[in-house]
Order: sequence, then structure tokens, then C-alpha cells
Amino acid sequence: MADSKYFIERDFVVLSPDKTATIERFDSTLYARLDKDYNGCKGHELISCYEFSQDWPTWEIHPHGDEIVILLSGKVRFVLQLEEGDKSIELVQPGSYVIVPRNIWHTAKTGVKTKMLFITPGEGTRNKDA
Repeated sequence: MADSKYFIERDFVVLSPDKTATIERFDSTLYARLDKDYNGCKGHELISCYEFSQDWPTWEIHPHGDEIVILLSGKVRFVLQLEEGDKSIELVQPGSYVIVPRNIWHTAKTGVKTKMLFITPGEGTRNKDA
């Protein structure tokens, strides 16, 4: 881990409606703090980075805006549940990205170490088992 005060793999950046950026340490109380301190994330964007090496165990949906996901390393297949059926989007080159439209259930599938940067409209985010 980098020896820096700010490190996106350790922290969330919460971007408020007035575009003030606040750093929140990622720990077991993060989501409770986000709900309490940021009015359920109403109007806030969450900027975060995750690394994983297996399929997500859940689907998620963001009803208050589009989510931008940028591949930093590895490869991943995003699956979006559209009215006309599931759509897969492969990200294989660092820097490639997907824009997940608001109100679309989505999940990610991979079998290799993958790192992605997320810009997420936090308000009203829901999850369900994959």
C-alpha cells in the first residue's frame, strides 16, 4: 500500500452536491456513517476503488444516477439486466470503462485479479443476491 495520506484503495471520496470532497476511511462502519453523516447519500457521489478476483456475489442498482466504472487492471465482464434481456460488456484493457445507466441491475464476473475505480451515485443503492 502506498505511503500516502490519501490512497483510493483505502479511502472513499464523498463528493457532495456542492462539489465538496470529503475523505472517509473504508472500514466496517463506513456505510452506516455514509447514511448518517450524508443524509443517506442524497445527491452525493462516491468515488472508490476495489480489487477482487471472483464474481460479485450480488447484483446492485443505483436509482439516482448513472455509475461510471473504470478498469485499472485485470479483466471483467459486466452484466446488465435490461428489459430486453441481459447484456454483457467486457472490459479487458486498462482505462476502458462502462457507464451503467440509472435503475439498471448489474453485476461483475471475473476469475482474475481485477481492480476498478467506481464513481457511484450513492443515494438509494440496493443489492440482491446474484
